[in-house]
Amino acid sequence: MIIIGLTGSIGMGKSTTAELFRDAGAYVFDADMAVHNLYAKGGAAVPLLGSVFPDIIVDDAVDRAKLSKHLQADPLQIQVLESFIHPMVVEIRAQAVAEAKRQGKSVFVADIPLLFETGGDALVDKTVVVSASSSVQKKRVLARDGMTETKFNMIKSRQMPDKEKRARADFIIETDKGIDNARGQVLEIMNSLNNKEH
Repeated sequence: MIIIGLTGSIGMGKSTTAELFRDAGAYVFDADMAVHNLYAKGGAAVPLLGSVFPDIIVDDAVDRAKLSKHLQADPLQIQVLESFIHPMVVEIRAQAVAEAKRQGKSVFVADIPLLFETGGDALVDKTVVVSASSSVQKKRVLARDGMTETKFNMIKSRQMPDKEKRARADFIIETDKGIDNARGQVLEIMNSLNNKEH
């Protein structure tokens, strides 16, 4: 089984591309969803984060808006948070890999927003970067509910520049030419990887 690390900066179309990989037969692991489950009621991260930021726990779950305010006020806390959460996500991903093998999948896609930033690219066989023009990126992000230019710039500042990601990628998927074009690029990658498997 080939393990792909799928990444891309905010607003580049990564989530949609992950779905295209799923449609093409890959097993897709969503790191953001794993974090969401860790923060949800009964999630493994709730007691841990509650001990650091007691006010962010509401109804036995992490209130992400309150957590975001803490992180905006003190960006150094992001590293502390990631040091707690990252090992939990790695463990969940290992369980997902085992499940994909059990299902007989030939391609496992790990959808990881900060793949290069966290050194996660060392744990995968191939990297796929989802990209679009900066104008399309900005338009997509600012159209999101509750998004401001300040918040967008803060998120971007934590992410490796798109140009650098593209230089490090094994494959690049352009998402500003329509969904059918992106689907074609995904199928090309899947075909080339499946041919290498056999």
